[in-house]
Amino acid sequence: MMIIAIHGAEFFAFHGFYPEEQKLGTKFIVDVEVEFRPVIAGIRQDDINHTVDYEQLYNIVCNEMKHTRKLIETVAQSIADGIKAKYPFADNIKVVLKKMHPPMPGTVDHSGVTVIV
Repeated sequence: MMIIAIHGAEFFAFHGFYPEEQKLGTKFIVDVEVEFRPVIAGIRQDDINHTVDYEQLYNIVCNEMKHTRKLIETVAQSIADGIKAKYPFADNIKVVLKKMHPPMPGTVDHSGVTVIV
């Protein structure tokens, strides 16, 4: 098995249940891990077509972060769905989405959701 990952990708986006969140926006942090069984011959040939391209992972995340949604669960699931569509050979996909400084009555570093498919 092999895992290709990006960690700590930062985005400013407008996801949130409350209208103020969708108007003001906030910072989000995204981690993605994609587990798959590589075609060893392709890896030995140093061919990117036989692996998961982490630049493409970033592009999928970036695209989904642009679509404002009320629930971060929906955003994370859409990221996972986009990765699965691009890489159907992926055995496991893990998306961790953190919303920095969510609107709470007290100090909260981040809220978050993890989707595993």
